[in-house]
Amino acid sequence: MDFRYTPEQADLKARAAAYSQRLMQYENESEEAGGPLPAETVRALTREAIDAGVFAINMPAEWGGAGLSLLDQVIVEEEFGKVTNCLWDIPWRPANVLAYGTEAQREKYLLPVIRGERFDAFAVTEPGAGSDAGSGSSTAEKTEGGWLLNGEKWFVTCGDVADFLLVQADAGPERQPTLFFVGKQAPGVRMTRVPRFMHSAVNGHPEFVFQDVFVADEDVLGGVGKGYELTKEWFTDERLMIAARTTGAAERALELAREWAVERRQFGSRIADFQLIQGMLADCAVDIAVNRAYTHQVAWEADQPGTERKALHAKASTAKLAASEVAGRVVDRCLQIFGGRGYDRSYPVERLYRELRVDRIWEGTSEIQRLIIANELIKRGTRALALPRH
Repeated sequence: MDFRYTPEQADLKARAAAYSQRLMQYENESEEAGGPLPAETVRALTREAIDAGVFAINMPAEWGGAGLSLLDQVIVEEEFGKVTNCLWDIPWRPANVLAYGTEAQREKYLLPVIRGERFDAFAVTEPGAGSDAGSGSSTAEKTEGGWLLNGEKWFVTCGDVADFLLVQADAGPERQPTLFFVGKQAPGVRMTRVPRFMHSAVNGHPEFVFQDVFVADEDVLGGVGKGYELTKEWFTDERLMIAARTTGAAERALELAREWAVERRQFGSRIADFQLIQGMLADCAVDIAVNRAYTHQVAWEADQPGTERKALHAKASTAKLAASEVAGRVVDRCLQIFGGRGYDRSYPVERLYRELRVDRIWEGTSEIQRLIIANELIKRGTRALALPRH
């Protein structure tokens, strides 16, 4: 088993790192603005991402995407994770399930996203349905030529800048979970609130109300009743990307803390010479190394033909759970090394401290990840931990 990057992967990592450095130039501006950047800045950075081959990285090259494997995507997202203020949302990755659309849906929805002309957002969470996504109360009632959608969705990441939403609702009297394409300007769609969260993200996580929104039959994604399966597949990829980004964020925090510890002097010595500081630095390095290795392993497994999807779902949960929780501990130590400056919003380590907290919540809480992992163990034993045999 060869863990070395190929020349192509090394080049990809370098391009992603260079683009991330560009995004870092806008961190302070984003923080001072409370998140958003001017539209012309976002357009310019979007074009740069497309030119660098780090935009729509999860979409096939024949459609205009970067055509990267999951392992390659992890390499890119790890670099993106080093950027604060969620500026990694600018080099957009469309929802992976958009690839299951019909040719007409692809032309109407997906291809403009790949070109950076439109943006999508996934709407699953509701006021009464967070971790228990199956308890949603949004409904779609059949009508002539389509469906009437009613319900409410919360925490719709990037919903404020999206042109259309993928809305999960229960269709018909059988309440079959289904994904619908919904234009944000459609009659009956209202964005009611954009909550202010701990982090100052470049894009928001608004709440929406849908009241008798007409959705044509041709705007059902994947067929009636396929919503839960598609959402589960979306979660698998997103959890792997969270594992990659949080690993990258932890590495940036450690780089900053190490530089600070070497330069900062107290009691006549560098604080890096104090064993308590050395212990924190070492613990951070171990945490990052272990989680990078496992996240890369799971992404590599996902790219192998014949990989069992149920086992992969649990392994992605393992990666997300471990990396997100470890990153929180790493950044906490690094902030401590910085002392009072670590609590200053003008320092990246402070922003990382706030921003990483949500990674233990969105795309499935840490508790839900533990249930998924335990369920896989109970059903299939410890082979859920095994490497592929081929």
